[in-house]
Amino acid sequence: MTISTTRPGTVLTVLLAGQTMASMDGSIVTVALPSIRRDLQAGAPVLQLVPSAYLLTLGVLVVTGARLGDLLGHRRAFLSGLAAFTASSLLCGLAPAAPVLVAARVAQAAGAALMMPQVFSLIQLRFDGAARKRAIGLYSMVLALGVALGQLAGGVLVAADLFGLGWRPIFLVNVPVGAVLVAVGPRVLPEGRRVARRLDLGGVALLTAAMAALVVPLIFGGQHGWPLWAWASLCGGPVLLALFAGFEGRVARAGGVPLLDLAVLRPPGVRPALLTCCAVMGCYTAFLFTLTLHLQGDLGFGALAAGLAFLPYTAGFAALSLTWARLPERAQSALPVAGPAVFAGVVLVVAGFAGAVPGAGWPAGLGTPLLFLAGAGHAAGYSPLMAQVAAVVGPDRASALSALNSTGPVLASVGAVAGLGGLYLAAGAGPALAVVAALLAAGALSAAVARTALRRRAPVEEHAAAG
Repeated sequence: MTISTTRPGTVLTVLLAGQTMASMDGSIVTVALPSIRRDLQAGAPVLQLVPSAYLLTLGVLVVTGARLGDLLGHRRAFLSGLAAFTASSLLCGLAPAAPVLVAARVAQAAGAALMMPQVFSLIQLRFDGAARKRAIGLYSMVLALGVALGQLAGGVLVAADLFGLGWRPIFLVNVPVGAVLVAVGPRVLPEGRRVARRLDLGGVALLTAAMAALVVPLIFGGQHGWPLWAWASLCGGPVLLALFAGFEGRVARAGGVPLLDLAVLRPPGVRPALLTCCAVMGCYTAFLFTLTLHLQGDLGFGALAAGLAFLPYTAGFAALSLTWARLPERAQSALPVAGPAVFAGVVLVVAGFAGAVPGAGWPAGLGTPLLFLAGAGHAAGYSPLMAQVAAVVGPDRASALSALNSTGPVLASVGAVAGLGGLYLAAGAGPALAVVAALLAAGALSAAVARTALRRRAPVEEHAAAG
C-alpha cells in the first residue's frame, strides 16, 4: 500500500466531499419533479424513474463497486467513480428529454456505486485509533444527513431559478465540485491496496440478480398495487442471496477471491451491529419521508419550510458526530444502545401529536428540541457502533465491511419508504411513525447484543495489535 504524506484532514475532505454529492443526489431531485415534469413534458411513469433509477442502480451495484476497489486500487476506483458521477451530472443538467435524464441518472448512480465504498475503505486503511473514530463520525454525518440536505438544497435551488435554468442547477452544481476533486484527488489520496487479481463474475451475476429481485419490487411494487410479480420477486431475493453465499464460500475454499468476503461477519457482534445500523438508517429515512409528507400534505408546509424544519435534526446529528469520540470509553460503548432508544422516544412523541391532534399535529414549541434529540440519537446509534465494528474487523476486510455498510442502509431505506409510505397513505402519519418507533426500539435491543459481544472481542483485537 502506498502511504500518502498528505495531512489526514485534506484526505478526509476530498473523500467526504465526494460522498456528500452522492448522498445528496438520492433526494435532491424529489422537490424538483414538478418542475422537471413541466419542462420536459414527462409522463408519470417516466418521471417516477428519475429518483427510482438512481436508488435501484446504487443498490444493485455497490457491492461490486467495493470489490473493484480491491482490483483497481481504492484511489483509482474512487476517482474513476467520481469522474463518471461528475460527467453524468453534467448530462443530467443538460438533458433535453426525460428518457435522457433517466439514462443519465443510471450512469450517475453507477459512478456513485464505484466511488462510495472506497470512502469507508480508505478511512479504514488511512486512519486508526481516535483519528479513525473522528473520521467515521464525520463520514456517518455526511452519509445520513445527505438525504435531508439534498431535499433542502433542492428546494433552495429550484426556488432560486438560477439563470432561468429551473431545475437544472440541482445537477449542474456537482460539475465544478467534482472537477476540482478529480484534479486534486490523485495528489492527496493514498492508493490503498490491491488484493483481488480478477473480478468474481459469477458472484457479480448472482448478487446483481438478488439485489434486483429485492430492490425492484420495493421501489415499484407499491406504485402498481403490489401485483403478484412483486411478491414473487421479494420471495426470490433471499433464495438468490443464499445461492450467492454458497457460491462465494466455494470460491473462497478453492483459493479464489470472492466478490464479498463473508468472513467479515464471523467475529461475534458484527451481525447484530450491522442490523442495528440498518435499522437506524432505514428508520431515519422513513421518519424523514413520513414527516415530510405529514408537514406538507397534512399541515400545509411548503417544500422549503418542510426542509428547514429538519435543521434541528441536522444540528443534533452534527453535534453528537463531532463530539462522541472525545467521551470516555464507557460512554462510547453505551451510545449505540441509548441512541436508538432516545430516537424511538422522540418519534413516539411526534406520532402521538400526529395521530391525536388532527389538523394541528406538530409540537410547535417542542419541535426544535425534539428533532435535535432525534438527530443526536441517530448519530449515537450509528457512528460509535461502526467504529467498534471497524476496529474488530480490521483493515484486511475493509472492502467487505464497506460493501455491507453501503448496501444494508440502501436496502433498509428503500424498504422503509416502500413499507412506511404505504402505511402512511393507508392510516396516516401517527401509525406510520409508531411503527418507526417500534423498529428503533428493536434496533436498540440488537445494539445491546452487539455491545456485549464486541466488548468481549475488543481485548483480543487490542492484544493482537499490540503484538
